[in-house]
Amino acid sequence: MEKKVSYDAFWMPFTANRNFKADPRIINRAEGMYCYSDNGTQLLDATAGLWCVNAGHGRKEIGEAMAKQVAELDYSSPFNFGHDIGFEFAERLVSFTPPGLNKVFFTNSGSEAVESALKIALAYQQAKGNTGKFKLIGRELGYHGVNFGGISVGGLTPNRKGFGPLLPTDHLSHTLDIANNAFSQGLPEHGADKAEQLEQLIQFHGADSVAAVIVEPISGAGGVILPPKGYLRRLREICSKHDVVLIFDEVITGWGRLGASFASEAFDVVPDLITSAKGITSGVVPLGAVFAKDEIYQTVVNSAPEGAVEFFHGYTYSGHPVACAAGLATLDIYQREGLLERASGEIGQYFQQGLHSLKDIPSIVDIRNYGLIGAIQFAEPQDGKPIGFDILKRCYDKGVMVRSMGNTIALSPPLIIEKQHIDVIVDTLSNIAKDIPA
Repeated sequence: MEKKVSYDAFWMPFTANRNFKADPRIINRAEGMYCYSDNGTQLLDATAGLWCVNAGHGRKEIGEAMAKQVAELDYSSPFNFGHDIGFEFAERLVSFTPPGLNKVFFTNSGSEAVESALKIALAYQQAKGNTGKFKLIGRELGYHGVNFGGISVGGLTPNRKGFGPLLPTDHLSHTLDIANNAFSQGLPEHGADKAEQLEQLIQFHGADSVAAVIVEPISGAGGVILPPKGYLRRLREICSKHDVVLIFDEVITGWGRLGASFASEAFDVVPDLITSAKGITSGVVPLGAVFAKDEIYQTVVNSAPEGAVEFFHGYTYSGHPVACAAGLATLDIYQREGLLERASGEIGQYFQQGLHSLKDIPSIVDIRNYGLIGAIQFAEPQDGKPIGFDILKRCYDKGVMVRSMGNTIALSPPLIIEKQHIDVIVDTLSNIAKDIPA
């Protein structure tokens, strides 16, 4: 007799629990570009799980590497002990990072990577003698995880309200400008001047009090919001001028999403710290990391007495050996199959053309894309109730899994996607969008 699973005990994250448990969407198997529901329905995964399964589902090489590692060394404390695979993985990772970012601090998730990066930035300023630099600057509509540091610098109101006093932060305005940049293909032309607001905020708070600025090169959960041409470069210039640490949150944009190892490479702007997770193991096992400039590491480490702990921060599972094995196997796949560059080539162009073929549907007010990430924004319904979740469910019923945020549908398919998969995604969204009133 088939076992009946109870849905009662699991308090699901970022989910309308009562709604879901009244009409569950259960995924029990996945392979390649597809997930399969509990009744065996095939579902095209247009979001790589949750922006993370970059190499596609069911990569046996990763599971085999993890099993081998469990048999050899399942766990060892990262506090005052090390293991070869952790150092091997760190060395392999920094072969992909921008020049100068040659140090890796391991975490277990993107949220923890952000928390760690913020603390590294603060520790760096203290080690330099900048004892008054403790304020942080984020950006509206930014998502930096759900720990207290992340929600402090984050710019999504529902994630912030209701949790009491947060860290001392301020926020840049977001760069979404549909009036001037609607239906841009790639980076929008207008809005680089919005970076000048950072100069104003630093002047307002005082350069001697601002420690770090954190932005997603492309905002993910805020609605796939792209930086205008020149915007990120100007942020870099302002941060360098005022001795402010620039952090790129690349939890989503890293590992091939934009056709390069990182957005910093795709956009030719080098920050001081990069946060990473998700695609670092193709979502198979939790692992995150902060990539730091050598100068930051050396300043923090050399400021402490010999033999003393230099940075009082870390996690039980930092650099977990089984997660490192998964990460090494993932990097092997990325390199062997050319997945890190693939989105910058023909398949990325085909994805762009497919999305923008929906431009003339009356209910769609904007389409945004870069590499293999995209968003379709719908007009706000007359009743003011966001329509995205309804579209998500309708796509699911038609065999396609998408991500919804308000009135926006986000797409971030596995990097192994082919043209026929893009056609299915575009046709499904086209048929649904044409039924939605303008």
